[in-house]
Amino acid sequence: MDYPIIKTERLTLRQITFDDSAAVFAYRSDTVSNRYQGWIPKTKDDTEDWIDKIASSFNQADSWAQFAIILNSSGELIGDIGLHFLDEHQVELGCTLAKTNQGQGYATEALSSCIKYLFKSLYKHRIITSIDPRNTASINLVKRLGFRQEAHFKQSILQNDQWLDDLVFALLKSEYNSY
Repeated sequence: MDYPIIKTERLTLRQITFDDSAAVFAYRSDTVSNRYQGWIPKTKDDTEDWIDKIASSFNQADSWAQFAIILNSSGELIGDIGLHFLDEHQVELGCTLAKTNQGQGYATEALSSCIKYLFKSLYKHRIITSIDPRNTASINLVKRLGFRQEAHFKQSILQNDQWLDDLVFALLKSEYNSY
C-alpha cells in the first residue's frame, strides 16, 4: 500500500523522503529537546541511513513507516510521526517535533489526524505508545488524546548505558469511538 497523504487545517502528513534528510537532521539532532528519544543522529548521513530503513510500503505488519509533518502555510517540515505496524490490528506510534514548533498544538493536530486515519480508514483495533516517564509533556499529550496507561516497566530499556523505565499507553478503537 502506498503512503496516504493526510491533510488538516494547518498540516499535511506525507511519506518522509531522502529530500527531507537535512530538515530531519536539524530537529532530530537537538540533544536537549530530544533527550527522551531512543535515537538522536550525530550526522546527516545517520539521518539518511535511518530514512533508508523506513518501509517504502505503508501498513505492512512488522514494519516502521514514517510521516513527515509539513506546515501548510510555508511547506516547512517541522516533525515526524513514526508508525510501527506490529501486526494487522495494532500500531505503535511516536512523534518528534522541532523545538521551535512545540507548544502550538501541532503534535495534537498531527497525532489526532493520524489516529483517526488508523481507526477509521485502516480499521485498526489498538494503538499504543511508549514514553519515558520523565517526558511529562508527551504523557499529557497522549492522555489528552484519550490514551490510558497500561504498563510501567521498570528499567526495561538500555539507552546510553543507562537502564530506563518505560510507560506504555494505549487506545482501543472502541474507546476512540466513545469520545
